[in-house]
Amino acid sequence: MQDGRAPRIKNRAPAAIQVTAEQLLRDAQERQESQFRAPKQRVEDFEELHEYRGRKREEFEKRIRQTRGSIKEWLQYANWEASQGEYARSRSVFERALDVDPRSVQLWLSYTEMELKGRNVQHARNLFDRAVTLLPRIDQLWYKYVYLEELLQNVPGARQVFERWMQWEPDDKAWQAYIKLEQRYGELDRASAIFERWVAVRPEPRVWVKWGKFEEERTKLDKAREVFQTALEFFGDDEEQVEKAQAVFNAFAKMETRLKEYERARVIYKFALARLPRAKSQALFAAYTKFEKQHGSKSTLESTVLGKRRIEYEEELAHDGRNYDVWFDYARLEEGALRDLRDEGATRDEEERAVERVREVYERAVAQVPPGGEKRHWRRYIFLWLYYALFEEIETKDYDRARQIYQTAIRLVPHKRFTFAKLWLMFARFEVRRLQLPAARKILGTAIGSCPKEALFKGYIQLELDLREFDRVRTLYEKYIEYDPTNSSAWVKYAELESQLEDIARARAIFDLGIVQQQLSMPEVLWKAYIDFETEEGEREKARALYERLVEASGHIKVWLSYAEFEATPVPVPRAEREQEGEEDEDEVPMVAGDVGAARKIYERAYYDFKKRGLKEERVELIKRWFEFEQQHGSPDDVAKVEAMKPKPFQKTFKDEYGHEVKDWVLEFPDDLRESNPTTFKFLQMAHAWKQSGGSSSLLANLRKAGASANGGEASKSAEQPSSAPSTAKSAAEQISSAPSTSNAEEQRPTDADMSEQEDGSNSDVASSHGGDEE
Repeated sequence: MQDGRAPRIKNRAPAAIQVTAEQLLRDAQERQESQFRAPKQRVEDFEELHEYRGRKREEFEKRIRQTRGSIKEWLQYANWEASQGEYARSRSVFERALDVDPRSVQLWLSYTEMELKGRNVQHARNLFDRAVTLLPRIDQLWYKYVYLEELLQNVPGARQVFERWMQWEPDDKAWQAYIKLEQRYGELDRASAIFERWVAVRPEPRVWVKWGKFEEERTKLDKAREVFQTALEFFGDDEEQVEKAQAVFNAFAKMETRLKEYERARVIYKFALARLPRAKSQALFAAYTKFEKQHGSKSTLESTVLGKRRIEYEEELAHDGRNYDVWFDYARLEEGALRDLRDEGATRDEEERAVERVREVYERAVAQVPPGGEKRHWRRYIFLWLYYALFEEIETKDYDRARQIYQTAIRLVPHKRFTFAKLWLMFARFEVRRLQLPAARKILGTAIGSCPKEALFKGYIQLELDLREFDRVRTLYEKYIEYDPTNSSAWVKYAELESQLEDIARARAIFDLGIVQQQLSMPEVLWKAYIDFETEEGEREKARALYERLVEASGHIKVWLSYAEFEATPVPVPRAEREQEGEEDEDEVPMVAGDVGAARKIYERAYYDFKKRGLKEERVELIKRWFEFEQQHGSPDDVAKVEAMKPKPFQKTFKDEYGHEVKDWVLEFPDDLRESNPTTFKFLQMAHAWKQSGGSSSLLANLRKAGASANGGEASKSAEQPSSAPSTAKSAAEQISSAPSTSNAEEQRPTDADMSEQEDGSNSDVASSHGGDEE
């Protein structure tokens, strides 16, 4: 802890004896120092008492002279005199303090408290009288004064104090305290009169509501109604005043509800809601809705809820007429109301009125055409037309009107800029449901001719497939591919159709045409589908040819891996042989086993291809998958061969853009090292063999020879390049030859740490020799 830091705890194991929190608290309490206490002074006679009092008075007077404006010093002085029984002297001190600060509330309260403790009630009354006269706006003094009079059972005196207080028009708590005083002593008429005076001073809705509830609680119902009616007359019928008096209307209606006068309550609610906009009467409307749920009939309740939601939607649409989400909700509301009427068995006229309301909403909604010519503005709007047409078709069964809606929507959309395939397809399906198949084909043909789109082709093709019109489907696929020859999925779907129709030659021709296209959106999808097609047909040679073409075209690692997996995977017997043997319809199709050797050759070709192109990451991934393949299908020698090809990390030194040397780890493949520096690689191999054999003398001699040859090579190289570093192989050989030789076999063999150091040094030198060009 010399540098101010906490000591480091080396042993974090729990102690043998655990200390509880209770023990810690007990120890802290026992070791706590006792507080200082002034010594007690015993007074033996009056002379000592007079001397003590004189000394204390001198101290207080000195402190007061020093801090004359400190009320705290005056209070301590006066309270000390009162504790000595010297009330006259205490009064004198308080009076002197009041001369200094006559508006100190704390001083007046302490003065009256001293008089009350001394049972000087009249003095306390006089003080309260002086205090409220001097400070009439301090409610605490009035409360203390009233409490004193009531405590003394002087109710007329307390009432007189309240009357003096009310002349100053205090806040609501003072009026409520006066009313509660009269209620405690049963003077309810006096309390009602106080309410009347209170309303005259503060004619606010909450005061009227409290007065009405008070009259209701004392069962003066006529008086309560009179109070509420007077309040409503006071506020009037103006919108602003009615908004202000919502609490009065709400309380009046709730009182009538409690009295089971439901019609009167309903009239009050409707009177207020009729004079207020919905945005300003949400709370009142919520109370009315709750009232109808509890005491109204089903029809009145539903009409109330529907009316409330209609008003909300109208207000939102008035703010933003192109808020299509609100139009959707509004239309669903009216459609739900129509279905409820039908379930209840409404009359025909009521049902027609409901249908007209739904149509009116839809007509108003579709009239809000989006501005501008951007498709994103039309995406929500077009669904209004679709829902309108579905309503006419499903709910009202007016098919001619639904057809007119579709036609109007199609004329409205600017198809030269953009179109909506869903609109065309739903119109066509509507005609199919009406058994107008030529009209549906005409609609989709017009759509493809005027504004071709992928979704239109797919929908039209699916329609013809459902009708089993395969010639028409082929024609549509041809038009589809002619429109977008780069769409790989279109080629695949077309070929799959021909395959399902068992026209294999036609399907193969379609695939051939597809893969020779110059630009495809996703060529890998088409190639994979073609290869899968040939694999399912049992044509391994044709699939192999496709893989060869794909490898030549792309050379991607996924293609090589898929190619190798294909060679090792069984494939079905060719279709011609299956048809000859009559096994086409059997559940189990005979398979032709894969060729592991061919797959291994594919891995080797891929490895040398990536090596030639200098793709290290692809080589690493390929070796990983190759190793897994050999573990599953190969022999131990094959596994060891692939494992020996795995790259190893080396540390290289590079120079960054600022010229500074930077060390980084790179992966080096053994065959790359062998080709770039065969002598050093052979030396490293012999070093590893010597380490694994336990340090035999014959291997050591060979190792020295290899080191000498490496030294000679490096020496000749250094003769050509004098600035190059000394040979790493020579230094490593010297380290090995200088190792101590004893009779003990364990001592003769170097430790793992020594060998790892030598290997690291050799590897780093090799890496540096390979990274010289890069540096």
